[in-house]
Amino acid sequence: MRVLVLHSHPVEESYGKALYRQTVESLGKAGHTVDACDLYEEQFDPVLSRHDRLVYHDYPENLKLVGSHVERLKAAEGLVICTPIWNFGFPAILKGYFDRVWLPGVSFELVNGKVESRLRHIRKLAAVLTYGATPFRAFAAGNPPKKIVKRVLRAQINPVRPVTFLAHYDMNNCTPETRARFLTRVGDAMERF
Repeated sequence: MRVLVLHSHPVEESYGKALYRQTVESLGKAGHTVDACDLYEEQFDPVLSRHDRLVYHDYPENLKLVGSHVERLKAAEGLVICTPIWNFGFPAILKGYFDRVWLPGVSFELVNGKVESRLRHIRKLAAVLTYGATPFRAFAAGNPPKKIVKRVLRAQINPVRPVTFLAHYDMNNCTPETRARFLTRVGDAMERF
């Protein structure tokens, strides 16, 4: 299976980058073809410009500035999001990726006023997330990232298939042992993806 891995952490020595490397390595070990998309390394521009917004609904004009990312998304059969959670949301660069790449004609189409998905070719979805917050604080805040993955993205891709959701909470108080256990858990899950 061709798996697009979206990663959004700017620090090469970070635990988030270690999770990304583990994800890519384990998917490859399982025999998948991995398209490793490190948004920071690729210097993805997350800003939806005035022009981008004006042509947002004009397919295929809307693809011109993000065509290579659109092609990668269209080629994917699996999607894994590997990112930290900051302020109960995705980093701006990842949010901007969704705003600029998941366009009308790419991820959805309006048909008679109703949204129809164009991402049914993606058969599997997973998320590998790190939170500074404890599980309770994330729950109390409504855990928006979890809802985006398990509800919004899942509905766009395939609403009846399960989602692999892996989260290391309370990174503010983590230990080398909790990080090592989660890294192993991620590796095992990606080998079964």
